[in-house]
Amino acid sequence: MGKLTKNKKLALEKVEADKIYTIDEAAALVKEITTTKFDASVDMDVRLGVDPRKANQMVRGVVTLPHGTGKNVRVLVLCTPDKEEEAKAAGADYVGLDDYIAKIKGGWTDIDVIITMPTVMAKVGALGRVLGPRGLMPNPKSGTVTMDIAKAVNEVKAGKIDFKVDKYGIIHSSVGKVSFEVDKIKGNAKEFVGVINKLKPSAAKGTYIKSVYLSSTMSIGIQVDPKSILD
Repeated sequence: MGKLTKNKKLALEKVEADKIYTIDEAAALVKEITTTKFDASVDMDVRLGVDPRKANQMVRGVVTLPHGTGKNVRVLVLCTPDKEEEAKAAGADYVGLDDYIAKIKGGWTDIDVIITMPTVMAKVGALGRVLGPRGLMPNPKSGTVTMDIAKAVNEVKAGKIDFKVDKYGIIHSSVGKVSFEVDKIKGNAKEFVGVINKLKPSAAKGTYIKSVYLSSTMSIGIQVDPKSILD
């Protein structure tokens, strides 16, 4: 086991291992124990009582965080020329089609979200092997395959994220930055978990939200009482 740093030791002293905190306590504590010199992300891990291997227990969805993610989300819009001005006016970072498809085929994925149109999905679909493993493939269910390009770009820039339960039954997502006020971290967390709670599959039995942890980049996790988030 590596040697504990002074900051890690202080953080461990502040977080009681067996205590389950309210969301108010956890949001304040995550700010207190984060010692990184950069503005760290605040992350949530929600463990669900589902079996993701079964199609009728898959949980995925989208949520718009009321206070945004705090990140500068880099958006690529793959569209026909008649939609390019609309995409640029909405704030897309990169706009085009064939040139960017060629770049992606060459290994370029320096983006966070790709938005495209149904009419060009045949071309975009060919990028599945590159985009799929990176979670960048546009999907109608997440609103990233649409004719309303401006609306999609605005929503992503404002804090819209999509999420999906992993093979271990856990949903991971960033819900803000450590620089956020406690109330903003709390507000984003409540919106995120609230949306997940509404997506409970009918096939899932027993406790649906089994545990929730709040942490920041390189900090230890703080267990949060789900009831305090859903109240």
